[in-house]
Amino acid sequence: MSQIQSLYLQFLSNFPVNVRPVISIALAAFLVYSIFKVVKKDFVFLIALIVLLPASVPMLQNVWQGTVIFIQFLLNIK
Repeated sequence: MSQIQSLYLQFLSNFPVNVRPVISIALAAFLVYSIFKVVKKDFVFLIALIVLLPASVPMLQNVWQGTVIFIQFLLNIK
């Protein structure tokens, strides 16, 4: 996660300071929209994965927690 954050900070350093919050909010909105589209499209497969493979629940929780942490990081950039 720290590598992704450092790459993102390097990406933001190419833009003026007053544009960075707009880029962060737009990227966070796009990420939420993309996750929503994937979950909406593959909802049945996610349910089947959870039912048929109980060990997938912690993995999905880790993915979700990582995504939430990254979105919080995007929204806290100053």
